[in-house]
Amino acid sequence: MFIGSGTVINIIAVLIGSTLGVFIAHRLTEKIRDVVTDGLGLVTGMIAVLTCASITDPLLSETLGAGWPVLIVLASIVVGGMLGTAMQIEERLERAGDRLKARFSNDGSSKFTEGFVAASLLFCVGAMSVLGPITDGLGGGNEILVLKSTLDFFASIAFASVFGWGVAASALTILVFQGSLTALGYALGNFLSEVQVLMLTATGGLLILGISLRLLNIRQIPVGNMLPALVIAPLLVAIVA
Repeated sequence: MFIGSGTVINIIAVLIGSTLGVFIAHRLTEKIRDVVTDGLGLVTGMIAVLTCASITDPLLSETLGAGWPVLIVLASIVVGGMLGTAMQIEERLERAGDRLKARFSNDGSSKFTEGFVAASLLFCVGAMSVLGPITDGLGGGNEILVLKSTLDFFASIAFASVFGWGVAASALTILVFQGSLTALGYALGNFLSEVQVLMLTATGGLLILGISLRLLNIRQIPVGNMLPALVIAPLLVAIVA
């Protein structure tokens, strides 16, 4: 698959889901949606484990030394999580979404506009929305975005049943947001060394595991607050190496 294919699949999933939602959403029960979410949670966990396996690459031990790869991932997650918590990344994203929805609601806008805003926030605010396109741009595959597309497909059905075609319009937001992050990932891939990319991938794998735990309702880990770890990991590699 080509770089950026994950975002294309995501857009198609939202458009199809929105179309179905307008016509047949009432036939999908809550129980069916729960089963799908659980299944996606398990698959996300599997992908997280496979992604984290990049830490076993012999190149890391040869370049950084035995034991350093795990320490770098640990330091990145801890320091990144502390920075993200101090910056209140996840809370700020949630508050921004609430303000936007409140603003459109108070202005008496149509359901189309409200659906567009709500769906755009749902589909573009979250760890998978950031990790997925960056990983795709780095050449690490589109598996994360394929999973996200499945989630967004069912979410768009539910949202479109209430807000109508405004949900389908949010595909434009996905194109701009995730497309930009994919381009960023591609640029980083040309700038970072192979060792830095491997450490970035391993660190991202742990964040994906956090997403899996959230999908399975095991623990609501604030993955958004840990996103700075993706910046810290390559920096630590540059210092150690």
